[in-house]
Amino acid sequence: MTATAQEVQTKKPTMEEMVVKHRSLVKRIANHLAARMPASVQIDDLVQSGMIGLLEAASKYDATKGASFETFAGIRIRGAMLDEIRKGDWGPRSVYRNSRRITEAVQVVEAKLGRDARDTEVAKELDVKIDEYYTILSDLRGCRLFSYEELFDSEESRMQARSGDRGPSADIQEDKFKTALIEAIDKLPEREKLVLMLYYDEEMNLKEIGKILGVSESRVSQIHSQAALRLRSRLQNWLS
Repeated sequence: MTATAQEVQTKKPTMEEMVVKHRSLVKRIANHLAARMPASVQIDDLVQSGMIGLLEAASKYDATKGASFETFAGIRIRGAMLDEIRKGDWGPRSVYRNSRRITEAVQVVEAKLGRDARDTEVAKELDVKIDEYYTILSDLRGCRLFSYEELFDSEESRMQARSGDRGPSADIQEDKFKTALIEAIDKLPEREKLVLMLYYDEEMNLKEIGKILGVSESRVSQIHSQAALRLRSRLQNWLS
């Protein structure tokens, strides 16, 4: 029996066809994430985990749910890559302990003064010299302490996407969080906000940002870490 033209047009693509067609999406997401991660994160590892996410997406996609396959697959791919990143231990426990200490110190200082905490004030709260504080910030840059992509891809939203059971309340919560994050970024000190904008929106590297600001690459790294930890302290209710 010969298939009609309409049947050919509406024929559902096979899982293999969906995977082949969207392999470039995996590479695109892997490059996007790797550009914002330490050098220890290998693109090949991200692509490999992303392909697993793509296969899962192809096997579980339901067009009746409303979302396009690319949107659905993108969530699964990015989630699989972030899961792979989480498995890596990129730094000693002392580094992660210091990140918590700085986050708490920023909270204490800003609650006490009612304004942005200055570097010297955070260092004083930590009872360390300012040079030592900057060294700690530089050390933090080498570890995954804060991922903007991960904030937008919470475990809950990715689990819901995987199961296809993402209701209106989840969308509302995610929209509220995104609004809170945008507001928190907007309230950062101007230099920290500029560094984040150049790094994440303009996709410039630390050396290029340093030339614009007239500071060293290591200083840009410190500003980036400071901004990340300040955001973490201000979004603590969401993150916990």
